[in-house]
Amino acid sequence: MIRHLVLFKLNEGVGRDEPRVAAGVEAFRALGGQIPELRFWECAWNVSERPIAYDFAINSAVEDLDALQRYLDHPAHQAGVGLWREFSTWVIADYPF
Repeated sequence: MIRHLVLFKLNEGVGRDEPRVAAGVEAFRALGGQIPELRFWECAWNVSERPIAYDFAINSAVEDLDALQRYLDHPAHQAGVGLWREFSTWVIADYPF
């Protein structure tokens, strides 16, 4: 199994309550039921107020690197990424477990 973690940081001046952010969150929340390669899926807003904290997180798992690539290429994933690209930056980690 491969764990796929993503941490998003909203761009300066972008708030969680903006309609485009809400659309991005909904797009990612829906992925768990849209992409068959996902074995585990959760995403949520960060609750920590620490200055180094990111704003939104995805924690997911797929069977192997091929499944990860199919997930990354999936049109629903690409659509969500397109939304988030407009108002955030992110970091990822993919590791076996």
